[in-house]
Amino acid sequence: MRTTFALAAVIVASAITYASSANLCEAAARKESCPPSAAFFGFMGCAAALVFACLGAAYGTAKSGVGVANMGVLHHEMVMKSIIPVVMAGVLGIYGLIVAVLLASGIKADDAYMYSSYSGFSALSAGLCCGLAGLAAGIAIGIVGDAGVRANARQPKLFVGIILILIFAEALGLYGLIVALILQSNKLECKSISDGIYVGSGDGSCVG
Repeated sequence: MRTTFALAAVIVASAITYASSANLCEAAARKESCPPSAAFFGFMGCAAALVFACLGAAYGTAKSGVGVANMGVLHHEMVMKSIIPVVMAGVLGIYGLIVAVLLASGIKADDAYMYSSYSGFSALSAGLCCGLAGLAAGIAIGIVGDAGVRANARQPKLFVGIILILIFAEALGLYGLIVALILQSNKLECKSISDGIYVGSGDGSCVG
């Protein structure tokens, strides 16, 4: 009888030790792959997407608006027709807003160590792709829009060519949006990190 009780006590103690070691391994794996600093990269991706895209939209709107205003002094009937570059530049800010909202919604703060470094790096690259592509598109739209509306006032036959140039400039921002949407879908859930972690025999080290 004493031998049975002793054997049961040893089994219970071993189970408790194993469970404790498993919890420590899970916590260590979670801390390594989901550090508190990971959220910093996610928030930087949100900021980069919105700030750079809005910078491009602001430059394109201002540069094109100056051209439209100067052209409208002598050709006021062509103002509404020449407002297209301003609209196309404003759309770039919407691209940045979409990506920033998607990235921000993926940052979880429900519990400690819930946002992985992989997700943070992916969010940062997505934000930079969308933001810098929008900035480049905004610069191109601003320069082409300013010169285009002035030239179109003198020669109306240039209208179709200018619109095509603006479309290809706008496509630069669209490329960044597409890549950013693909990148932001690449996520690593912290809950699944410790699934392959178990306690090895002997010294109780964590083995994956």
